[in-house]
Order: sequence, then C-alpha cells, then structure tokens
Amino acid sequence: MVRTEGRRRLVGTLLRILAVAAAYYVSGWVGLTQRVVIDGAAVTPLWLPTGIALACLLWMGPWVWPGITLGAYLVIEGLAGIDPADIAILAGNTLGPVCAYAMLRRAGFRLEMDRLRDGMALVFLGGLLPMLLSATVGTWTLVLTGDLPLERFWPVWAAWWAGDAMGVLVVTPVLLVLRRARMPEDTYRMAEAAALAVTAIVVTLVATRSTLSLLFLVFPLLIWAAVRFQLAGSAPCALFVSVLAIGAATDRAGPFARHTLFEIMVNLQAFNGCAALTALLLAALVTEQNNIRLRIEQACEDLAEVVARLTPGEPRD
Repeated sequence: MVRTEGRRRLVGTLLRILAVAAAYYVSGWVGLTQRVVIDGAAVTPLWLPTGIALACLLWMGPWVWPGITLGAYLVIEGLAGIDPADIAILAGNTLGPVCAYAMLRRAGFRLEMDRLRDGMALVFLGGLLPMLLSATVGTWTLVLTGDLPLERFWPVWAAWWAGDAMGVLVVTPVLLVLRRARMPEDTYRMAEAAALAVTAIVVTLVATRSTLSLLFLVFPLLIWAAVRFQLAGSAPCALFVSVLAIGAATDRAGPFARHTLFEIMVNLQAFNGCAALTALLLAALVTEQNNIRLRIEQACEDLAEVVARLTPGEPRD
C-alpha cells in the first residue's frame, strides 16, 4: 500500500513536470514570434513562459521546477542549439520564477488576490525583483561568451528584464483567475461583460494603430474592467492590450512608427507596465474594499440578531 501510494505520487509529480515543460515550450515559441533582435540577442517584450512558470509553481508547488528547466532547454535547443554556456541561461530562467515563488509564499501571498498587498506582492516580489536575476545571468552569459559587446549590456539587460517581468504582471494574474472564473449569472452583468469585450477590441485597435498617439485611451477601459469585474475583467484586458501593443510595436505602426528600436522598446515597456499596474492594483484594491464592506454588513446583521434576542418582548394587554 505504501509503495503503491509512493509510486502514484511519483508518477503524478513527473506528469506535472512534463506538463509544465510542455506549457513553457509552447508559450516560448508563441512569444518568440514577437521577438526583436538587439545587438544580436533575441529578446521578447512579453515573455509568456515566465508568467506560466510562476503560476504553475503557485498551483503545484516548488517540486515542478525541473519542468521550467526542461522547457527552457527545449526552447533554446530549437532556437539556436545548446552550448555549455547556455546552462547558465537555463539556471537563470529557472531561478527567476522559483525565487519569485519563494518570496510570494514568504509574504503570505493568496492566489485569490483579494487584497491590495497581494497585488503589490505580485508586482514587486513576483515580477520586478526576482526577474533581475534571470535578466542579469542571461545577459552576462552573452557578454562572457562574446555574443554581446559589453557596451551593449544595458539595452539587452533592460529588454530581457522587462520581458520577464511583464510575463508575470500580465500572464500570471490571468492564469490565476481562470481557475475560479465563472460566467455572470445576472443578465445585466453578462450584457455589460459583452459590452466591455467589444469596447476593448475597438478601443485597443484604435489606440495601438492610430498615428495620433492615443494609447492613453486604454486606461479608462482598464478602470472600467477593474471596478466592475475586478481581476476577472482587468487581467484579460491588460493581457489583450499588451499583446496588441506589442504587435503594433513590432510592425512599427501607429504611435510606434518613425522611432528607433530603442525608443520603441522604451515606450512599449513603459506603456505595458503602466497598463498592467493599473489593472492589477486597482482590481486588488476594489476587491479588498468589497470584501471589507461585505464583512461589515455581515457584522451588522449579526449584531442586529443579537440585539433582537436580548431585547425583552413588549408587554401584552
């Protein structure tokens, strides 16, 4: 009985590792379709596998980390072949999400992301800080192997770090909310969700493809999604906005036309970062306030029941 249970656990863990590797590999190749080359180094403005890796760690636990390494290995092998120096890049790509997971757990992060502190933790402890590790290790590896001139270290490092961080800020919230997403039962809410989706498509296409620099139009859209639907609305909107902005940037269309590659990357990452932060933090704040209001209402109802039981009945004639 004990051996059978142990074998089941081992098989379950191996299947989870393979599933993580497959998800990392597939999303990696999807992300590479939007890659840009900076001084010979291929970087992506939104590295999807990082967000997927962190979500898998939060769901399944730290023991699935070999899946991240295996998935990164398959991506690099399919892209340019594996060199001994690429082991350092594999280590960096693995350590980034693992460190993010460890720091989030240390901070008491909740998968529901129903508190402002959860949103702040995901931004700083899940995205911005731990991805410094993967970007630094990867970029220094390119420098030490002679694939990248030292004077071009910072542009490549900044693009690498921003792509990994955006993967966490944009992709991880969507995956976390998908596990508990439910269709609205109220007809009015369903109609409003449909209106939000249609508006998001129209507004984002205009904002990212117009030459009038109308990127700011997406922020009222993100506020609408966060206030009315919290993370279930704002996270997909932020991902959609980021994907369309990246497509416009790689095509050098709309507000990204007639700019150098460096200027495009700076504008794109600043825009994507602001959009993700607005959607994530506002949704977490609204959710926390709604939960506080519900708890206060419940406390008032409980108090009213206690008072009603303690109040003596009126005298009868």
